[in-house]
Amino acid sequence: MDHYYAVIMAGGGGNRLWPLSRQDHPKQSLKLLGERTMFQLSVERLLPLFPVDRILVVTNAAYAADLNQQYPALPAENFILEPAPRGTAPAVALSALHIRRRDPQGMLACLTADHYIGDEARFRAVLAAAARVAQQGYLVTLGIAPLFPATGYGYIQRGQRLGTFDGFEAFRAVRFQEKPKLAEAEALVADGLHSWNSGMFVWRADRILAEFARQMPEFYKLLLKIEADPAVVAQVWDDAPNITIDYGIMENADEVAVIPADGLGWNDIGSWESLRDMLSSDGSGNIVVGSEHLGVDTTGVLIHSSGGKRLIATIGLSNVVIVDTGDVLLVCPRERSEEVRTLVEQLRKRAGGGEFL
Repeated sequence: MDHYYAVIMAGGGGNRLWPLSRQDHPKQSLKLLGERTMFQLSVERLLPLFPVDRILVVTNAAYAADLNQQYPALPAENFILEPAPRGTAPAVALSALHIRRRDPQGMLACLTADHYIGDEARFRAVLAAAARVAQQGYLVTLGIAPLFPATGYGYIQRGQRLGTFDGFEAFRAVRFQEKPKLAEAEALVADGLHSWNSGMFVWRADRILAEFARQMPEFYKLLLKIEADPAVVAQVWDDAPNITIDYGIMENADEVAVIPADGLGWNDIGSWESLRDMLSSDGSGNIVVGSEHLGVDTTGVLIHSSGGKRLIATIGLSNVVIVDTGDVLLVCPRERSEEVRTLVEQLRKRAGGGEFL
């Protein structure tokens, strides 16, 4: 596949993993699952389907040097720099514009730097299959079989079967449903017609840019200015919308296909609870990373310490998250760990709070 490119979107700050994930050290740069960073894992699982010269990275200008240092084999020119974060829709548009300029026949797989993939060979196989569907003009999204009625994921409803491609079935995508309430999520899982939206997409560069022209015409005018002179991106980027690709394009796009990418061992490492799912626990269901723990009547606790060899002692705790970074100590019930984003927003508004971001 000479015209096939991978694009890793690595510009997010990872607010739901605060206080470990910070502006200077976002989650894609962290070693959350072993000795390799999330970014390094994201690059390595693409080989050899994509040679390194066809792996691109969209990121904030402040992160590019660190990410390039993590994987020096990636050409420096393969880093596409956003002047400021503006959501996944502008990031996708910038990458598609870059690839169309580099290769008018280019096709891209838009991926993320914060997923865990257990079966990497199957992952590469489904990306190859998705490319065959995308060549026919479809915007292809990879769906994940729901394991439970999640309210933090989007859902995709499958419609007419389009065929089998390299062993993977493809279907028309009938509807996108973003983060439903629990009762609706339960109904979506029960009907057997829905997949989780993984946030991974495959499409031709010209095809996705045509959707931007149709659905976001004012932003597309900015893209044409950038295409004519890439140096103006910093001047016009403040006028770019802050919106996700799901809301900005996919919900109302024409000719969308979904491939149920089951069996990947997929996990979106986006919160303390999802990270907990990937780590081994002791006989009491406790997980301790980076510190010594002394517990009495303590069960289901996640302790993550990067603040030194401090002993963390607990009595009578159950289902609690404790994160110690030396300058910040976070303690919260597991079921409310997603709400750390609220703390981050409060710190942004508070005088002097920036030192903890």
